[in-house]
Amino acid sequence: MGFQQGLSGLNISSKNLEVIGNNVANANTYGFKQSRAEFADMYAASLNGGGSNNIGIGARVASVAQQFTQGNITTTANSMDLAINGRGFFALANSQGETVYSRNGQFKRDASGYIVNNEGHQLLGQALDPNGAPAGPAGTAIQLNNDSSPPQKAAAISMTANLDAKAAKITNPVDFSNSKTYNFVTSQTAYGDNGAPIALNYYFVKTADATPGDPTATPPDPGTGGTWSVYMSADGNTNAASVQNDGSGNPTAIASFTFNADGSMPSGSTFTIASIPGGKNGQPLTGVTLNLNNATEYSGSYAVTDLSGGGYAQGNLSDFVIETDGTVTARYTNGQSKPIATVQLADFKNLNGLQPVGANEWKPTAQSGQPLPLGTPGSGVYGLLQSGALEESNVDLTGELVNMIVAQRAYQANAQTIKAEDQVQQTLVNLR
Repeated sequence: MGFQQGLSGLNISSKNLEVIGNNVANANTYGFKQSRAEFADMYAASLNGGGSNNIGIGARVASVAQQFTQGNITTTANSMDLAINGRGFFALANSQGETVYSRNGQFKRDASGYIVNNEGHQLLGQALDPNGAPAGPAGTAIQLNNDSSPPQKAAAISMTANLDAKAAKITNPVDFSNSKTYNFVTSQTAYGDNGAPIALNYYFVKTADATPGDPTATPPDPGTGGTWSVYMSADGNTNAASVQNDGSGNPTAIASFTFNADGSMPSGSTFTIASIPGGKNGQPLTGVTLNLNNATEYSGSYAVTDLSGGGYAQGNLSDFVIETDGTVTARYTNGQSKPIATVQLADFKNLNGLQPVGANEWKPTAQSGQPLPLGTPGSGVYGLLQSGALEESNVDLTGELVNMIVAQRAYQANAQTIKAEDQVQQTLVNLR
């Protein structure tokens, strides 16, 4: 037994404790990957060859290998926080123009609108057009601008409604201020050419009852359902300012139709509205169609189940949402949204070959190989993104504390070998 074996044991035990201490210190560091010290034994080389009973000269640290296992996902209150569930790294551009890689998704916007981490490194991805198609090269910094959503004027209004087949026929002229002159009314807000809102009211009037069919006729006559007319007023004007009138202030119907005998609407029941005056809120709106193909006349209550196509107003930016596939979507106060960019992920063939550079970031080396082409989260080998969440450190604190005890005992045992060797040599020195 010699001093070298014990000394090497002290050295590797000390290094092991350093690795364990670093793991424990980063137990609460998001995106951190724990390391472990890997040891190898040592033997003295011999030019003449060695026998089978060579005694080793100690041990050395062969490698400090990081363990890239998945950490737990914890939710946060920040929608810009991102967690990768599965393989992949965030690609980041540092201030020197180099690309570094990280699992820490603590992101925020800087003064220029770029998505950055706490080091100011910019998150890389690809810009998208409003249809979600790529609008720029991959691997470019993602910039989020505070733009607005332009208004969309009404163009093709579609209504799905049921008109009660038991409704009574009305023969009196329509008077919007007298509910006895129409059977049913519903309302909608439409938007003019400049985005100004126009309050529209639709008045339904039954003008003729259903006609019975004659099954003995040749060909058989199925009969018809009731006949209805639709009138409209805009911005609360109930007389001369109605959408269509006869020139003397009397409203005229924007559409008249007869249901089939089974209560369905004949196909092609789309009607053109001559003009919607802007009224007190804005410019008039023309060229609008009203689609009633899905309307029905069943015996039952009046109901409108869908009324769409009225356009929308101008909207300001509300917030940004990052989807599981990495798509960054801008949402606006008018209820609209559009894709801005997509976050892309990177991966490597040999993760243990990556060089840690601090701040939860790595750089590629010859051992790791160059990164695989940037990809969309959820595609290929890449994991999914979770917005409003972070990946915790994968350090098992309980296991590290046990490892610390074992490393401490190993250090003490190696110290004992040195102590024993010292005592042996002291005995030799004291021989007379």
